[in-house]
Amino acid sequence: WCYLVTGRVERLKKKYGLTVHWTHFPLHPDTPDSGIPLEELFRGRGYDIEAMKQRMSALMTEENLAYGNRSHTYNSRLAQELAKWGESFPEGEALNLKLFEAYFAEGRNLAEPEVLLDVAEVAGLPLETAEEVIRQRSFRDAVDTDWKRAHELGVTGVPTFVSGNRGLVGAQPYEAMVQLIQLD
Repeated sequence: WCYLVTGRVERLKKKYGLTVHWTHFPLHPDTPDSGIPLEELFRGRGYDIEAMKQRMSALMTEENLAYGNRSHTYNSRLAQELAKWGESFPEGEALNLKLFEAYFAEGRNLAEPEVLLDVAEVAGLPLETAEEVIRQRSFRDAVDTDWKRAHELGVTGVPTFVSGNRGLVGAQPYEAMVQLIQLD
């Protein structure tokens, strides 16, 4: 979902001069690093996974974003820590987009350090430093702070957009996002 709204957020930033601050959220924090099949994740919930994928594919096409036939969900904690580090660089936005592409379009496991290093390199970030950040878990506390903030804001899903004291959950239409920022 976050990947889907990237194009919408970019349009809002350009039109309204917004500054975007990413706050990471533990959507499925108990997911093992090896991942779990989507069938297992949604078992017993009555979801038609193939219909969900088709809907997402159509939405991604509408936004000119690549989307693949992802079969698993993976633990994103390490990717969040890398992205938090990436915020200190101009390439941080590119890193977020490349992480989304790796996950949603390519179906790559973002819990694997090698995958994260590939993505960081493609985004133009210093590879040796990225490797150190991952190895030492240097941004663990920063992501813990984000998770706490997300909890305080009442975030229950991704993406959630917050402007002032108002929030909007889910992949919302561009117009709804405009309304959110215009109300504050």
